[in-house]
Amino acid sequence: MVAPFQDAKLVRAATGPEGELVVLWAPRENAEALTARTVGPGGTSFPHSRTAAPVSVHVATYRPHLTTTVPIAGQSLAHPIAQPLRDGRVLLVGARCRWRNGAAESDAAIYDADGKRQREGVLGDGIEDVQTTPSGEIWVSYFDEGVCGNRGWGEADSPAPIGSPGLIRFRSDLDIAWRYPYDGEFGGIADCYALNVVGEDAWAYYYTDLPIVRIRAAVIAGWSTEVRGAHALVVADDRVVFVGGYKGRRRLVAGSIRGGAFSADRPAQLVMPNGRAVSRTATVLGRGSELHVVVGQSWLKLGFEDLATG
Repeated sequence: MVAPFQDAKLVRAATGPEGELVVLWAPRENAEALTARTVGPGGTSFPHSRTAAPVSVHVATYRPHLTTTVPIAGQSLAHPIAQPLRDGRVLLVGARCRWRNGAAESDAAIYDADGKRQREGVLGDGIEDVQTTPSGEIWVSYFDEGVCGNRGWGEADSPAPIGSPGLIRFRSDLDIAWRYPYDGEFGGIADCYALNVVGEDAWAYYYTDLPIVRIRAAVIAGWSTEVRGAHALVVADDRVVFVGGYKGRRRLVAGSIRGGAFSADRPAQLVMPNGRAVSRTATVLGRGSELHVVVGQSWLKLGFEDLATG
């Protein structure tokens, strides 16, 4: 993977709706500001929602070679996630968002292909993942702090967290189009562990009941599972691979959805082509029927059959 400019550092990699890799790069000297945290006396870590000073970034798209780069000057979102939109535009979302002094911080911005900001919005705090669709819809999943409230959300004098449903579909204008129901057949979302957007459909796997669900045209189908702690999904029709677990970060559990449940095959382990274990610092992403592994500046892509056969 070639960096778009000299002395660039990879900040975060994500996947797009066409299987492309979308990478956020920053100058090495400023990159740490994008992932800054405050560590409390007891070792508790608090991610920042804003950088101390504006940081310029580049959003680069690989298919598999570098095809486009969008330079964004002086943005201030910390812990950012980048996703492609139509007409060469890009979406930048900060994972953390504070409510203070009676207002929410803006934590989302849309830029045109030249890096000019077109729109800002609020998607909420505690964002786990963001994945866009071919039509430009935006699926956002939330971890427990985004669902239950933190950073000023959910207090007596502030609104309920935007992310309280656990999974939301936004329109390309950053307004909410659909929310996951609190009282649905498969239970509410306390922490959305994994999201996989395929075309316009979204697949999700979440705590506490740990089902796998598919949302298609706002209709929810779901299946119970015995899988615990997976952090990525790969899907192909009625076949699913779960990646990770509470005790095995690179565990693979392939199987099928039949009736009302997921039927698992024997677990396997995800390893590199040379047989070595996948680094704990690697980024592992499920999108559609492919698994993407980013290690340093190397990008590996595995198809469903590669995973299902161990």
